[in-house]
Amino acid sequence: MAKYNIDDILNELGVDKPAKALPSRGEDAPLRTQPKRVSVDDLGSMPASVRAAGPDAQELAMSPIPAVPANQRTYGELVKLREGSDSGELPANDDPAVKQILPAAPRSSVGSAMSDLYRPEQVSGALAKGGGADLAEYLLSRGLVPADRMTVAQGVLKQSPGRRLADILIEQGVDEVIIQRAVAELAGIPFERIDLSKGLDGGFDGKLLQSLTPDFCKKNGVVPLRMDGARVVLGVTRPDDVFLLDEIKGRLRATGIKVVMVTGFDLRGAMEIVGAGREEASVDVSELLAEVSEGDVQVEKRESNEVNLEKEAAESPVIRYVNYIIQTAVKEGASDIHVEPAEKKLRVRFRIDGELFEMMNPPGAMSAAITSRLKIMANLDISERRLPQDGRIRCVVQGRKLDLRVSTLPTGYGEKTVMRILDTKSINVELDNLGFHQDTLEVWRKIIDLPHGIVLVTGPTGSGKTTTLYSSLRQLDKNTMNISTVEDPIEYHLDGVTQTQMHEKIGMTFAAALKSLLRQDPDVIMLGEIRDMETAHIAVQAALTGHLVLSTLHTNDAPASITRLVNIGLEPFLVGAAVNGVLAQRLIRRLCTHCKVEETPSADMVEYLTMQGLPTDKMWAAKGCERCRNTGYSGRVGIYELLTVDDQLRDVIARNPNVSEFRRMCLERGMVSLRMDGVRKVAQGLTTVSEVLRVTEANA
Repeated sequence: MAKYNIDDILNELGVDKPAKALPSRGEDAPLRTQPKRVSVDDLGSMPASVRAAGPDAQELAMSPIPAVPANQRTYGELVKLREGSDSGELPANDDPAVKQILPAAPRSSVGSAMSDLYRPEQVSGALAKGGGADLAEYLLSRGLVPADRMTVAQGVLKQSPGRRLADILIEQGVDEVIIQRAVAELAGIPFERIDLSKGLDGGFDGKLLQSLTPDFCKKNGVVPLRMDGARVVLGVTRPDDVFLLDEIKGRLRATGIKVVMVTGFDLRGAMEIVGAGREEASVDVSELLAEVSEGDVQVEKRESNEVNLEKEAAESPVIRYVNYIIQTAVKEGASDIHVEPAEKKLRVRFRIDGELFEMMNPPGAMSAAITSRLKIMANLDISERRLPQDGRIRCVVQGRKLDLRVSTLPTGYGEKTVMRILDTKSINVELDNLGFHQDTLEVWRKIIDLPHGIVLVTGPTGSGKTTTLYSSLRQLDKNTMNISTVEDPIEYHLDGVTQTQMHEKIGMTFAAALKSLLRQDPDVIMLGEIRDMETAHIAVQAALTGHLVLSTLHTNDAPASITRLVNIGLEPFLVGAAVNGVLAQRLIRRLCTHCKVEETPSADMVEYLTMQGLPTDKMWAAKGCERCRNTGYSGRVGIYELLTVDDQLRDVIARNPNVSEFRRMCLERGMVSLRMDGVRKVAQGLTTVSEVLRVTEANA
């Protein structure tokens, strides 16, 4: 390491020089002559500590000329002296050299600046300890890493002496945040996370990063975060390189550098946002595959198309950013991910609780790279950019197995990609937890327990129909019944249920699959949707021949489903004879339990609640907080409209009534409408009146 003169350093820092100038080496210091050689006789008279210290110390002890006075040593020599001492400290404060080089008057300003500039000597020592025994002791004592995993990592470290224990633990799947935070604490430096969602607006300093160049930062594992006065706050993954910090100081022309520890994940995300991945985006598809994604395709095939996003720690920025998008969406509880290319940017939006929120804005140059990565994960044709494509990604996020249903659509600025997140956790919900009123739930259980007939669930896309059907199937005895499904696509896999994928292009339609299932001795059949006359006719024939058929329709309410079947082409008397019940449903947002506030209901609302026999003492309103993204709502609950078809209604259906007349008759017979069920939820403090009106506007 080069020697530094304290005068030059103080000038750079803008600190006044000490009043007394340092004496030059040739003026006041006596010239050093050739030292006396140590003889065997002289060794006998030496103290034991000097003899044990070696020839250099013995020679110095016997020399008639003293060593260079302390007050004539340069700062670089003092650093060497500190490095050679057992304690790693500079000489005592009363040392003349210390008094002259670091005078008492400017100690506070100089000391803090010097701390930010050249603490690497101390950091390096701490990291050297933290990279081995001390780090292991720290992690084990706090229960951050299991003992068996630590034993394995230490075994690998013994076989690979040049590696760091921290790197080995991260490769074994230990959370990088835990490891880096521990190393930072052992090194005595701060630890920070980079908010990648802020991007260039606060997460890190894009201008400084461009000054260093993304390639330099990526190669050396550093990222400038911000300016702290005249000093640069530098995020590093391994802050033990003195020469690197000195080079960065020169490149940025910074007065000082303050080192903080960051994770490799955050650093790679920052590189990708600022444009480190533009090279990947600008090359052709073959180069992109060869450079960043070819190995992942092989891994996916070897692991049965399951990709563990958390273990891909050493991949390219594009791959890392795609994984970051998916992980963030799962963490936020999103149901859909929209990746939409624009002219100069890429917009990433999440659908949370039925509403779209703009979450990220990567550079537009990354659009092709991100789309290609998603296509590779979904096993789609990356060379086809003119036609829409559909695929599926099976992955593991935070220990949960997820299915992502991928759809691409060509647009004017590239391909838009939408991913539906299918979480197996959502189908494990019991019917009791879906939001059914107790009376409605009892009737619904009786309907799905019938041995034959058609049971329909209706509602728009995203209203929870599939979840209700799957939860209903889970209530049936799969050990004594043959349950089969025909779906497009198979969204969730159910144990004990035979599930068939529809392929319309090869002739495997709902009707064809249903015909085949009837030869499989089924007890219960679930159809993904009744879309046409042929499927509806076969479903009715199956229901009339002793099978229970569950399916979905897209109608606004329950009574409209009856007329829809007639309009498809079925005879009214067949519809009345086959259908047992129709369940219409919607999903409304729940009030956030952390910020909801009590309010007094209006006079009209009190009157309405009184007419419905509901309590009128209090209501709740949405306020908004950080936990609910300032919306006032968190999560969703279902509202339901259940139509039970009895003998009297079968006669009415056989006469083919119009929709309005039939709906009025069902309400008069006691059917609870969607809006009425929503008002029940309002009285329970689960939602607000405005939310109910928004969802049920078409059903007024």
